[in-house]
Amino acid sequence: MDPVTHWPAPHVDVPVHATVTLPGSKSITNRALILAALADGPSTITGALRSRDTDLMIAGLRALGARIEGEADTLTVIPAPLRGGSVDCGLAGTVMRFLPPVAALAAGRVFFDGDSQARLRPLRTILDALRTLGAEIEGDALPFTVVGTGELRGGPVTIDASGSSQFVSGLLLSAARFTEGVTVHHDGSPLPSMPHIEMTVEMLRRADVEVEAPADVRAPQTWSVRPGVIRAVDWEVEPDLSNATPFLAAAAVTGGQVSIPHWPRLTTQPGDVIREILVRMGAEARFSENVLTVQGPDRLAGIDIDLHDVGELTPTVAALAALADSPSRLRGIAHLRGHETDRLAALSTEINRLGGQVTETEDGLEISPAPLHGGTWHSYADHRMATAGAILGLRVPGIEIEDIGTTAKTLPDFVDLWDRMLVGDAAVAESGGAAR
Repeated sequence: MDPVTHWPAPHVDVPVHATVTLPGSKSITNRALILAALADGPSTITGALRSRDTDLMIAGLRALGARIEGEADTLTVIPAPLRGGSVDCGLAGTVMRFLPPVAALAAGRVFFDGDSQARLRPLRTILDALRTLGAEIEGDALPFTVVGTGELRGGPVTIDASGSSQFVSGLLLSAARFTEGVTVHHDGSPLPSMPHIEMTVEMLRRADVEVEAPADVRAPQTWSVRPGVIRAVDWEVEPDLSNATPFLAAAAVTGGQVSIPHWPRLTTQPGDVIREILVRMGAEARFSENVLTVQGPDRLAGIDIDLHDVGELTPTVAALAALADSPSRLRGIAHLRGHETDRLAALSTEINRLGGQVTETEDGLEISPAPLHGGTWHSYADHRMATAGAILGLRVPGIEIEDIGTTAKTLPDFVDLWDRMLVGDAAVAESGGAAR
């Protein structure tokens, strides 16, 4: 989808009723791509998400020598000796934090760069960790160069990963190929987004990698990967549950009903927590076979919740809270200041710009009910900021979203899916989705 300068967010005056089928998980797709590229034979990835972030990962692995065939959602990955090259990270955290350990195993220099916003994202944690493990790296932020020698010693390393769980996952994904494996110890504030690390561990074990992980959150935050072979696996990618949250929110804010097929009963995806959040805010969530259906309430209640482990849901929850009839407090999300943008500042600025009452706290947001009005909603090149604006637009007429095209980062067809969700039920009061 081409970037859109200003997109008039569709506004509805009747409940939304729709079934929305979503593409695969970005988090699972990019982890599967790396494990397949480092495996002992070819792998097939079925249901892979094709978005800017995953295409950047594919291009990066190809630049390092891996053969990746297929242009739709079924990919064949054929490992090959890793070589030097150039990697464009775009604004993808998984690319800029997962690929440097792979590059350390390449025979040659690997140059990394990305979007201008990416040069502000914290990377020194992963780069210094790799230096401790024996890598030579020139630079401490984008752009930087990994000087690969074809192998990496590995061993123990202590890091402060409180800024992003991706620092831990990035080291674990490649560690079986390190000469000594790796033992990663986290020393710092509580780790955010633990479900993403659990996803990494589960996928490593499926590839027959030996991993020791903390038994519970009270145990020392240490992960160990033994050196060995990464077995080839034919991966089937679940739908992206975080990408589903704006569509389920559409049911919640309009008192409507939205169903998502193929929702897994058991998953490590953080997006699954949206079911609990919506129920706490007054909605009903139910399963029928493999379909999740959310029925919205007559009135949406505020919520006091710690989102530390599921911070990526914050923009959706903040939009819900801005439309609720009682105050909300979103806690444990100070780490969002280092995401695609400073999401706490961005959410408070944009909701307040529309007449809301949002106060930024040390570790989150306090949101009080207030009548909202139309205006421009800035996306900050952040896909989840853009979809949060779309949620608000359902209830607030006259919202225009600057750069809705940024949703291509994880969901290239967002506008078409959003419009079909509404048009399919003749629920649109104002047409939207066209560029202008």
